[in-house]
Amino acid sequence: MATNDFDSGTPAVPAGETRWTFLTNHAHVLLTIARDPQIRMRDVAARVGVTERAAQKIAAELVEAGYITRTRTGRRNSYTVATGRPFRHPVDAGHELDELLAVLVPEPTSRIIDT
Repeated sequence: MATNDFDSGTPAVPAGETRWTFLTNHAHVLLTIARDPQIRMRDVAARVGVTERAAQKIAAELVEAGYITRTRTGRRNSYTVATGRPFRHPVDAGHELDELLAVLVPEPTSRIIDT
């Protein structure tokens, strides 16, 4: 029985079938953090579909490369996605991370109060 994909609500691929995506796990981790900057790594891992250790490693690589910053707040981490960073692959030359975020990370909607 297929379960629903986390973000889209579309049926996930049944177990045993080949699964591939257009974005890498690095992109998925970055987008998940951009959507929820206070998210725990275990929740990132669950949403992306990787182990917690893999999510931690990817986040550390994103920090090292300057795509996100990590700030310790009490017992939790808070993340900030860097703006103006270029994509790393030559095929994507001339494009910045902000373009991907603009398309895939919805802006918080403001409340409209009727008076």
